Amino acid sequence: MNDKITREILAALGSKENIVALEHCATRLRIVVKNDQLVAADTIKNIDKVRGYFFQSGQHQIILGTGLVDQIHTLMNGDMPEAKESVKQSAYNNMNWFQKIIRALADVFIPLIPVLVATGLFMGIRGLAEQMGLVLSPDILVLTQVVTDTVFMFLPALVVWSAFKLFGGTPVVGIVLGLMLIAPMLPNAWQVASGHAEVLKIGIFHIQGYQGTIIPALIVGIFGATVERWIRRWMPTVVDLVFTPFLTLIIGAVAALFIIGPIFTIVEHGVMNSANFIINLPYGIGGAILGATQQALTVTGLHHSLMVVELNLLANGGINPLNTLITASMAGQAGAAIAFALSIKDKKQKTLMFSSIVPCFFGITEPLLFGVTLTNTRVFLAGMIGGAVAGAFAMLMHIAPAVMGVTFLPAIPAYLGHNIGLYLAMIVIAMVVGMAFTRLLIKPKKQA
Repeated sequence: MNDKITREILAALGSKENIVALEHCATRLRIVVKNDQLVAADTIKNIDKVRGYFFQSGQHQIILGTGLVDQIHTLMNGDMPEAKESVKQSAYNNMNWFQKIIRALADVFIPLIPVLVATGLFMGIRGLAEQMGLVLSPDILVLTQVVTDTVFMFLPALVVWSAFKLFGGTPVVGIVLGLMLIAPMLPNAWQVASGHAEVLKIGIFHIQGYQGTIIPALIVGIFGATVERWIRRWMPTVVDLVFTPFLTLIIGAVAALFIIGPIFTIVEHGVMNSANFIINLPYGIGGAILGATQQALTVTGLHHSLMVVELNLLANGGINPLNTLITASMAGQAGAAIAFALSIKDKKQKTLMFSSIVPCFFGITEPLLFGVTLTNTRVFLAGMIGGAVAGAFAMLMHIAPAVMGVTFLPAIPAYLGHNIGLYLAMIVIAMVVGMAFTRLLIKPKKQA
């Protein structure tokens, strides 16, 4: 059976010779081809066991589901030993400038998610223990803060490191440059903001640390890696080991403290003020907007841009309401998809739809979106309504964890000390509303 599926996919992609690069994630094959015109999208969608297909950012993405995707990928790789190029790089070359920016944001921030998830989960466990009456001694409390606060204290340095690594710089040089942004010798940004410290005044420049900043650190990382690559092009090999990092750190630190930091701190404040304005619109309106539209952003790939806002919220406020709203949006689509699948008479199609829905509960929504709700715009709209109602409820109830990167069921431990009951209630609301509106909106079509 798998051999047959593999052959049919290869044929629909225009033969193995048309494939430039092949990779896979948890549920999807991600393929870049030489000639997109040779790809038969409708044929791919009708192949047995294929749960959906879409083309995005230069990649043909075929949804197969967990387990099967690994098996098909292995078989396809066996047929194509010449397909060596990276899907990520191939797809990147086909993107426009805006798509490249969004992709770069994701590639910088995604490596940071595991430590942020671990930190958030520990915060949830500590919060639950305190709610159950456990009193921590001051010394033990300090030790727990080492686990929960360290990543946020050094977040700018981690961002610079990740950007250096992505853009071809030396990671250890990046981490040192990032640490310079938050060096204890500089006036602490939070203390300056509270009036407990004064900035350093050098001519017209006001210098301070950049604790809690994300966009300035990102730009410093990109700039520093670019400077290092430029220096290496002309630096004699015999002195490269000494003078390349020396010049990179000097140029990078001066640019960061005197130019990049001040300018992009203003940019970041503008981004965050805009985001906070939307999130905190009265009567839960902001939650409704984001709960409705977040999965629409996922379809376009623009959801990666929300990582900047999430990191800023965590670094400066310690909680991330966007995490809750993302789950609300997912749950709305899940409820709509379930109701739609139940309305399908064909048993094979119904089974395929339900297999596409299951990954959503673990934070993977593409199979559900492209395999179920996007096949009928009214179902997708019903899911958006479910997400909107749940998003409004989340903001009115002030549900927000100290985590990012995990959603839906895997995020439950992060809510243990942050309104776990209300979080579960929000999921139920989103799914029930999504199901109800699906039944309402698809009823005229069934009668026809």
